Amino acid sequence: MSVLSALLDATRSGAVEIVDLTTPLQSSTPILELPEPFANTSRFRLEELSRYDDRGPAWYWNDIHTGEHTGTHLDAPVHWVTGKDGLDVSQAPLSTLVSSAVVLDLSAEVAENPDFVLEVEHVRAWQAEHGPLPEGGWLLYRTGWDARGDDAAGPHTPGVSADCAQWLAEESPIAGLGVETVGTDAGAAPGFTPPFPCHSFLLGAGKWGLTSLRNITRLPPTGSVLVVCPLPIVDGSGSPARVLALVER
Repeated sequence: MSVLSALLDATRSGAVEIVDLTTPLQSSTPILELPEPFANTSRFRLEELSRYDDRGPAWYWNDIHTGEHTGTHLDAPVHWVTGKDGLDVSQAPLSTLVSSAVVLDLSAEVAENPDFVLEVEHVRAWQAEHGPLPEGGWLLYRTGWDARGDDAAGPHTPGVSADCAQWLAEESPIAGLGVETVGTDAGAAPGFTPPFPCHSFLLGAGKWGLTSLRNITRLPPTGSVLVVCPLPIVDGSGSPARVLALVER
């Protein structure tokens, strides 16, 4: 039996579970809202073109209106000024879009303090228990924030310290960081040095970001395979994405 046939059989039998990590796109999907005078992204919106009526008697379809960074989405290096000469979302390597993933769970700490930030010491403690971070893979940072819904748009959200963001960008082997919040940075990150350090350091290092993930709690600390499917928008700074995880049970 070929490897791919074995994989399909495993998904049918339940030996490999496919977990959807994507937040559904609808008008109520939380977005990152910047203060004036900065421009903001659009909320997701459907515009009906026809629905089995005189505009189209046998078909239903819509135009969609959305920003690149709405809902579960991929941040490309070119999204940030530090990565302005980097890759756009259409150039994401396939080896990054399908890669290994590990989960660092600090949801208990975040439950006590919504402004909690990940430090290098937390990552090193995780490594001492589970082994090294995956080469060219994803670090998924579980905070429990996916259960908070619209509360995710507030200024008090967990994230990553500036020191840890720099360490992940410059010293760790990961290709990207995934989070449950609407952005990879903490709510307090505008006041960090530099501001928005996950964006500044990680994207500047040619790494990638994933946001608004859910169901990370269903993944083990190690051993998952992440499948990230953004739209290949030429010159795009990011894209809404369907994100799936393959988990061996």
